Amino acid sequence: MKIADVKKVEPARPYRGLEGSWYALRTRAQHEKVVRDRLARLGFEQLMPTCTRVSHWHDRKKVIESPLFSGYCFAKFSAEERITVLQIPGTAYIVGKEGVPEAIPCEEIDALKRLTKSGLYYEAAEFLSAGDFVEIIRGPLAGIRGTLGRRDGSHCVIIGVHHLIQQGATVKVEMGDVRQVKDRGDGAPTVYGIRQAGLQHAVEAG
Repeated sequence: MKIADVKKVEPARPYRGLEGSWYALRTRAQHEKVVRDRLARLGFEQLMPTCTRVSHWHDRKKVIESPLFSGYCFAKFSAEERITVLQIPGTAYIVGKEGVPEAIPCEEIDALKRLTKSGLYYEAAEFLSAGDFVEIIRGPLAGIRGTLGRRDGSHCVIIGVHHLIQQGATVKVEMGDVRQVKDRGDGAPTVYGIRQAGLQHAVEAG
């Protein structure tokens, strides 16, 4: 009996771009996971937050996992590595202004990482607006600062990449778990709130 050839799996390389910055990559439709996996195989530190949502299939419902930010994946790399990143199949361009890639503040990436590991329920939100600046003082997200809003009768905040892609994730909070802060200049991780008037733009995840 002939033994079938075993396909070799390319091992992940050590992280590259240790001295680089975080950027948002715009991907082609439904290529977020493809880009993320290729970045990982090439050794780049990457982030593609996911959330669960309910999809309706005729007479039944199915819970599926999908990218939190549709059409985006985040990666850390240096200026010299941009060409390598742009050549990854499924990558459209690096997000920036007037054709120039713009780095994402590390505190925004750190806030997203903490949110995805917190065990709290969160969902996608496409539009962000200002409110009272607060700091979360209890729970898995303690220490994160940002603006406060209300949704469906409850208080909530949004963690997101506000400056470049105007998207975020809403998470409910209790008023006893936040305090008002006046100083925004200390470099703390950023949370952005939403006003009631803008809540219709939030993307429901179930």
